Amino acid sequence: MAHHHVAHHAHGHATATGVKALRTAFFVNLSFTLVEVVGGWWINSIAVMTDAVHDLGDCLVLGAAWYLQNLATKGRDARYSYGYARYSMLGGWLAAVILIVGAVFMFSVSLWRLNAPVLPHTSGMILLALFGLVMNGFAAWKLHSGSTLNERGAYLHMLEDVLGWAAVLIGGVLIHFTGWAIVDPLLSMSISSYILVNAIGTMRRGTSILMQEVPHDIDMDQIRSRLLSIPHVKDLHDQHTWTLDGSFNIHTVHIAVGEVDLPQALAIKEEARSLLASMGIHHATIELEWEGENCAMEQR
Repeated sequence: MAHHHVAHHAHGHATATGVKALRTAFFVNLSFTLVEVVGGWWINSIAVMTDAVHDLGDCLVLGAAWYLQNLATKGRDARYSYGYARYSMLGGWLAAVILIVGAVFMFSVSLWRLNAPVLPHTSGMILLALFGLVMNGFAAWKLHSGSTLNERGAYLHMLEDVLGWAAVLIGGVLIHFTGWAIVDPLLSMSISSYILVNAIGTMRRGTSILMQEVPHDIDMDQIRSRLLSIPHVKDLHDQHTWTLDGSFNIHTVHIAVGEVDLPQALAIKEEARSLLASMGIHHATIELEWEGENCAMEQR
């Protein structure tokens, strides 16, 4: 007796909102990146140029994320029975790849500059840093409420930019008052290392979704014990949980019951659905089996 329960995708409206937020963040970031590239070249700061490369990567990421998030809002059809939501995670993957490549490149450039540090134009460096804090802070604020891996990935990149510009501001002030030119490449290497660590983390999260790993906020032992506590439930097996896009969780389970009539069977499934929903499951497929029934899935 199979029952398929599809909970309303609670972040349907949030996804549409996320598309608008990503669009706004894209145009804000693109505008600032153009200013940053020119400004970084003008003040001759490798730290600013590192952030410029980072922001250029973010522009590509945000543009792709905007497109993919828009695609993810499409409903289910004959080709995609779960809809297009998983496309949104591709934005997170693309972000990670671009940032890793950019971080490694800028780290190597900074390492070379370390041997012959050049004193940057500190006043311009400080002004660009202040401008960067405002622009990237606004973009991060627009994305902070996103729920998908795509939106969270874009938000984290904007937050990294804010932290990066805070570091550039501190470095600019330090160089201005001390004249220590070596602070510039050291700052660039620190920013590159920070970006690299976070980008690798984003790739790992994307990999866990692709490999259908049990979401970290789902306790399978707790799910099992609570389902077994339902009256007339004798056993359960073939239990699987995965996430579609980092926020929409799916669960399938076979529940073995004792001798029950139809109203009791319906009550068991209804209670199981409520328990699963309370534990973060958005889409549940529940199959009831009578105790002792030969389940084909168990033979595999």
